[in-house]
Amino acid sequence: MGAAARVPAMRDAVPDSPEPAPPVEDAATILRRVFGFDAFRPGQAEIVEAILAGRDVLAIMPTGGGKSLCYQLPALARPGLALVVSPLIALMRDQVAALRAAGVEAGALTSANAPEENERIFDAIERGALKLLYLAPERLASADRLLSRLPVSLLAVDEAHCVSQWGHDFRPDYLRIGELRARLGGVQTAAFTATADAETRDEIVAKLFEDAPETFLRGFDRPNLFLAFQPKDQPRRQLLNFVRARRGRSGIVYAASRNKTEVLAKALNDEGIPAAAYHAGLEGETRSAVQDRFQREDGLVICATVAFGMGVDKPDIRYVVHADLPKSVEAYYQEIGRAGRDGAPADTLTLYGVDDIKLRRMQIDESPAPEERRRADHQRLAALLALAEAPRCRRQTLLAYFGETLAEPCGACDLCRTPPRRFDATEPARKALSAIFRTEEMFGAEQVISVLRGERNDKTARFGHERLSVWGIGKELDRRQWRGLLRQLYGLGLVAVDAKKGFWRLTEAARPLLRGEARLELREDAVRPGAEGGPGRGGGAGGGRAGGEARAGVQAQVEEEDEALFSALRALRRRLADDQNAPAYVVFSDRTLIDMASRKPRSLDQLAECHGVGAAKLEKYGRAFLEVLLDAPAPREHPARVRLAATGDGALFERLREAELALRRGEDGTGKPMNVSNATLAKIAERRPTSLEALGAIVGMGPQKAERFGPAFLSIIAADA
Repeated sequence: MGAAARVPAMRDAVPDSPEPAPPVEDAATILRRVFGFDAFRPGQAEIVEAILAGRDVLAIMPTGGGKSLCYQLPALARPGLALVVSPLIALMRDQVAALRAAGVEAGALTSANAPEENERIFDAIERGALKLLYLAPERLASADRLLSRLPVSLLAVDEAHCVSQWGHDFRPDYLRIGELRARLGGVQTAAFTATADAETRDEIVAKLFEDAPETFLRGFDRPNLFLAFQPKDQPRRQLLNFVRARRGRSGIVYAASRNKTEVLAKALNDEGIPAAAYHAGLEGETRSAVQDRFQREDGLVICATVAFGMGVDKPDIRYVVHADLPKSVEAYYQEIGRAGRDGAPADTLTLYGVDDIKLRRMQIDESPAPEERRRADHQRLAALLALAEAPRCRRQTLLAYFGETLAEPCGACDLCRTPPRRFDATEPARKALSAIFRTEEMFGAEQVISVLRGERNDKTARFGHERLSVWGIGKELDRRQWRGLLRQLYGLGLVAVDAKKGFWRLTEAARPLLRGEARLELREDAVRPGAEGGPGRGGGAGGGRAGGEARAGVQAQVEEEDEALFSALRALRRRLADDQNAPAYVVFSDRTLIDMASRKPRSLDQLAECHGVGAAKLEKYGRAFLEVLLDAPAPREHPARVRLAATGDGALFERLREAELALRRGEDGTGKPMNVSNATLAKIAERRPTSLEALGAIVGMGPQKAERFGPAFLSIIAADA
């Protein structure tokens, strides 16, 4: 059934004014009760406040920074419905599943819906219960009749950069959103994206808003991500070492070609590590099956092209590896941002080499984009190479690209953990540049290295290289070290590579160095023999410590003594998720299980204090998880008592219950028996009346019970205020 096949009768017409209704519940209460969070993540509170105040918003937030909560929470805090435009069915489906698991009525109208799902959504609309409706931009036109009758109070646009015609994720149907906004009476609009430079931000504002929105450019730092780059040195082994050390954790491996994703997936499977390939060349059913498997299965590795990722809402991805150099800093940032969305520690590793740089530059040069765009893309690539060859804190370099300053080194990147030394590379660099020049800029890197090292082969004899003045002048470095030096020269733009023939050539930037007018410092770890430190040396990705393990081993998710408990909690989560045919994180995220294993709560009240445990999940799953934590049967609690645990009122309920038990026959124990039910005690704990009249008005109390229990109850409530 299509979205427009049935238009439900509406109780409320679309309001004439976009003025927001006052909140029905404060944001902090919803944050704790529904989402199970004690505090907002950095940047969220200001955005939520602006939306609740009725202002249009454009928010640029880091991937994993909690964008979705910024429109989900305001939708729950006031009357009406939030319409969410989102680009991929899988993303919408996962967010709806997570919201429903948290007790929120939400739905997505997609082409993949079964008729029963559409009926459920339309029924919720008719009852006025639906709070969030997700829709793909391609369905905006066909759903026009339905949308015109909905009480839409907020239009939320996810992945708003898709409106940019020169962006890599351009979706033409995003251009319809501005028209939709107008048809909905200029409804309040909030647009969100993780990747938007100044040019893209201007394009979003022009196409989605009538007037300039309040713009929030939130920090790009993701401190829970460990950042590491490695020059390629037996890259298959580097990758396998890295993933093998993280066996049992979900991860993504990005590769530049479809064939490579399949080759890497096979290599991992051959190592006993569950892996699957994903790329645009696969049948749609196969891609969907792989994505569903990744969402539901713990420890699966996806080897993918960049076709995979934008629709992924899996919060417990523990690492992202780039088996090849990404296209730009923006692409790198967006792709690594898919790791650790739950806020728990996650690793990233990028492998890169000269061939990667050649490929990316060739792709830019052969692009049909205008010359100005190609120049900008070359600049973006140069910035990525500067990040790859950074001499100090990688996070400082990354954030500087986005215009942010990190005052101190982060301590959570490969260069902070094992800082590389720098050395004066002027002389070896001049030798390399001279060899390229003397061989008439007609050979690739391997032949240039042969000339430098004085190693004979067919070409050296055929072209007379043995007679050149540069023959054998670089024997002090081995071939691997010369490759490292040439790669750094290439990354710095001192040499260029012919895209078709692979010949190395000098650029104008090399002339001052050759003429002795400039000096050059390079990273020692990739060039000089016997250099200590630096992740590129033997102990890095090519040696015993795989890839991102320039730190002291793979970072443990929990303390060693808590590993067994953590595994038991994950196993329970897996069983509960399988019973619902849902992803494991819909039950609880890794971060929540880590918090449980660390805190070891002994009651539902303590369990409710764990990160991500809201009221609905506490009621649904709390007893099962408490039994694992206690390693014993947990007591059954009245549902009202469980809900109080989620709001922090459990202790008040217990004190009221103790007083109720003590006063059932009056203060002297001789009065007529009376009791107050658990449901009524829960209402008292929730409402916290301050007078006998207000207490007696609560259903289940009345004047007689208020007279007997009232003074004690009111005293307990006052003491808890």
